[in-house]
Amino acid sequence: METTKSTKGINIALWIAQVLIALTLIWGAYAKLLQPLEETAKMLPWALDNPGLVKFTGLIDLLGGLGIILPAVLKIQPKLTVFAAYGVIALMIAASVFHISRGEESLIGMNIFFLILAAFVAWGRTKKVPITTN
Repeated sequence: METTKSTKGINIALWIAQVLIALTLIWGAYAKLLQPLEETAKMLPWALDNPGLVKFTGLIDLLGGLGIILPAVLKIQPKLTVFAAYGVIALMIAASVFHISRGEESLIGMNIFFLILAAFVAWGRTKKVPITTN
């Protein structure tokens, strides 16, 4: 009985992490892909200097946001959620390196936070915590 409660609690925490990652990445994709570049540059000062990188990272954000949630929600190849989590980990490492290279070390806190969330999702979904939506 205790194992079931524990598993249910972990599953809820995993869903919260997945939704938080998905919403954040999809919001980032919107900002990078659909807003005018000048608007995006208000949040991302490097955007005007690197418009191609903005679009590329926007696409990666969109794929990560959808990949971390859709396979699990639709229960179609839910193992893809784990691969999406690995992708988010790689994205957060790359973003941290990018910020550090620009002297923006103070900005990597969010990257580290989302890296930890993605690692939790990868661990939890690899451990075969049942994907339930109820």
